[in-house]
Amino acid sequence: MKSMSGKELAKLLEANGWDLLRIQGSHHIYGKVGNHSRISVPIHRNQDMKIGLLRNLLKTADLLSMFEGKADLSTDEKDLQLEIDPSIIDETTDSNTVDKTKTDSG
Repeated sequence: MKSMSGKELAKLLEANGWDLLRIQGSHHIYGKVGNHSRISVPIHRNQDMKIGLLRNLLKTADLLSMFEGKADLSTDEKDLQLEIDPSIIDETTDSNTVDKTKTDSG
């Protein structure tokens, strides 16, 4: 999951039916009709929230399912593929079997 700022979370909450009830300092307090929970969103400049706090707030708002399974992929998927060194595969065995004598270092 990619982190977001308090301002971004506030916009997301408002787009999903949450109403701004009050502002107390740098915290915006949101509520929703039919939901007894209150969500206090810290608005500290444009600073990203920590992942644990963000997950908790999204869970309280029943919005966590929107973000589950969406990892923050800062690298290309091509970079994540594993490459097998052909020199450690024994030609006399099945091509899926690795020769352990060549991989042991000691």
